[in-house]
Amino acid sequence: MRLVRGAWKILVGIKDALVLILLLLFFAALFAALSARPNRAAIHDGALVLRLDGTIVEQPEEVDPFAALSGRSVAHQYRLRDVVRALDAARTDDHVKAVVLDLDRFMGAYPSTLVEVGDAIRRVRASGKPVLAYATAYTDSGYLLAANASQIWTNPMGGVLLRGPGGSQLYYKGLIDKLGINAHIYRVGQYKSAVEPYMRSDQSPAAKQAATAMYDGIFDEWKQVVAKARPQAKIQPFLTNAAQAVEAAGGDLARANLAAGMVDKLGGRVAFGQAVAKIVGAGDDMPAGNFNAIDYSDFVAAHPMSTKGAAIGVITVAGDIVDGKAKPGSAGGDTISKLILDGLKDDKLKALVVRVASPGGSALASEQIRQAILQAKAQGLPVVTSMGSLAASGGYWVSTAGDVIYAEPNTITGSIGIFGIIPTFENTLKKIGVTTDGVKTTPLSGQPDIYGGTDKAFDDLLQAQIEDGYSKFVGVVSKSRHLTPERVNEIGQGRVWLGGPAHQIGLVDKFGGLQDAIAEAARRAKLDPKDVHAVYLEKKPSDFAKFVQAFTKKENGDDDDGDHVSADLFGHFALERRETMARALGDARRLAEGGSVQARCLQCTALAPASASPSDTRLLDLILNRLTR
Repeated sequence: MRLVRGAWKILVGIKDALVLILLLLFFAALFAALSARPNRAAIHDGALVLRLDGTIVEQPEEVDPFAALSGRSVAHQYRLRDVVRALDAARTDDHVKAVVLDLDRFMGAYPSTLVEVGDAIRRVRASGKPVLAYATAYTDSGYLLAANASQIWTNPMGGVLLRGPGGSQLYYKGLIDKLGINAHIYRVGQYKSAVEPYMRSDQSPAAKQAATAMYDGIFDEWKQVVAKARPQAKIQPFLTNAAQAVEAAGGDLARANLAAGMVDKLGGRVAFGQAVAKIVGAGDDMPAGNFNAIDYSDFVAAHPMSTKGAAIGVITVAGDIVDGKAKPGSAGGDTISKLILDGLKDDKLKALVVRVASPGGSALASEQIRQAILQAKAQGLPVVTSMGSLAASGGYWVSTAGDVIYAEPNTITGSIGIFGIIPTFENTLKKIGVTTDGVKTTPLSGQPDIYGGTDKAFDDLLQAQIEDGYSKFVGVVSKSRHLTPERVNEIGQGRVWLGGPAHQIGLVDKFGGLQDAIAEAARRAKLDPKDVHAVYLEKKPSDFAKFVQAFTKKENGDDDDGDHVSADLFGHFALERRETMARALGDARRLAEGGSVQARCLQCTALAPASASPSDTRLLDLILNRLTR
């Protein structure tokens, strides 16, 4: 009996200790979140610090609460329109004496996004306010932003290494064969390369031709933007023979960059901070290298979007287009269509702008979203499409609903084509001794048979469905763009186009960004563009999501003890490879899960920032944890 009472006391003690620990963790997290919440009143004289430790995207994904609260480092996603608004507000805000770009852990963005942010940085510089950029190591994306700054700093142990777009893509045919998986592929489009990783071990000549044209166009604009922003930079030797250029400087990359005019100063963070402090000041009690800083989140909160004038609705179609519901960062057919239809109930909307930043996805969901947009036209509202970084395949399908289509010169678009993949595992099961047999009453009985594969009747039926889907896609484009079906088929076939060529062949009407599209929508509604404001039709984050988001935010310039990768070149490359591995695992999982008929662009994802989705990263972490136990 005494033993039982002792055991009970131990259990009660363990329970009380766990409750106490949970309470302490809760209040610690609550304090951290409240401390990190944007505070409009906290704006004071200093430097606006943009610590871009992540990617710039059209629509950030919701932070995974388990990853955030577990203490694991979470790469941030910064909303494009917020970054641009903050930079434009910095030009006229008297509190802002300078802008600091902290690009040490910048993971990149799509080409048109980088150009838009770069233009905003250059506007700050043109206003007379200094913009200082710092990174231990710059790659292409970070350097394009930094080139627009007044002064570029890099660590003497780092430097600028330019690689240009392109490189290897992952092909899974060899893995599929080893696993005994049979990927049944149904597609239309000579250039529809999104299925090639599952049916080939290399890139087809048609896909290589299309990719070369796209990469060349993007790279040409990148070089033009850098040359315009920083004409003194002699970057060509570092693009044609970087090793030789660095060897000429005794192997010192940073010194070679300095001699070529690519950077202005070499120094560590303390030296950089002291240089900023000379411009914006520093408190007497601040350690060396610190300066009066304005928090980005506080600054964005202090400069909200205008609510004056008539309302122009803006619906964002960002990320993969999927069936059903989806959280921000993905475009669920049910979710997006509901947001549109709910917004149309408000008679205050005078026009609708469809902002597309998607590589496509489900053809069914794409059509569902397009039909919802057409309801705005049925109510007499002008509809304008604004293509962001990419609007390809299903993204272009959605875009056709606009009366006029805006795009940037390096927007990735087109990819008019569809496909479907059904994996079966008959060969896998044979390896472990599993066989199948049965009785069929029709040619389609038991099809698709995950154990026995597919038969010709089933394959013919699905291929017919894919061809019919492509015909519908061509018809939608033909009607909306006033082109013959033959012409659409000629420029379709799954081929990807940049905004410039797309304008020439009639897939795009005008060049311009989101604000240009909103102004166009206002004019079509017979309103003065100066007297309208945007109303974003989007689901507001829950209080818990805001709490988690605030908890993950770190004060600009502060370090933490999280799981950070080194910010030098080796660290950048190691992180890129890790993210590539995570995407490969995610692709394998998506293949095994199957899916609907797809209108998706492979080249679009190849140009995406070097950052895997949170779900792919969690899968990699799970596998690595099990392997290292």
